[in-house]
Amino acid sequence: MDNARDADKLKQKMLEFARGFPFFQLIGFEVTDFGPKWAKCQVKGRNELQNPNGMIHGGVVATLIDATITQALLMTDEYQQVRDTKGSLSTVDLHVKYLRPVQHGRLVCDAKIVHLGKRMIHAQAVVTNEQGKEIALGDASLMITLTNAGG
Repeated sequence: MDNARDADKLKQKMLEFARGFPFFQLIGFEVTDFGPKWAKCQVKGRNELQNPNGMIHGGVVATLIDATITQALLMTDEYQQVRDTKGSLSTVDLHVKYLRPVQHGRLVCDAKIVHLGKRMIHAQAVVTNEQGKEIALGDASLMITLTNAGG
């Protein structure tokens, strides 16, 4: 029971952090839900996020994918070890396949961790529009770096 309560407290703390994180506020990034190895996040398309052609900028979609993948890692033991040692987690490779443009509306990203090793992580994500149509696919590799807590 204590582990479940601790996990719930940790999740609430991370959700509060995400709501107050300035970059997430700037782009309108919202964490819908997450757990170990999965996450669902969204961005509401608005004029400020459009490219000169009036479509949501591809960089917004890539950021949605990258940030959602990170959220999928937050409840894992591996990420807790990164936090405990003041280590780092870095995206080292991010591929985005843009399937269709989107002008406005809510973009929803579902991410999952498909491989979680001691140093390397592989993740995949799908971004859909309000109609549930896929607009982008993401594939990422991340690297864990732990610092020596003893110095």
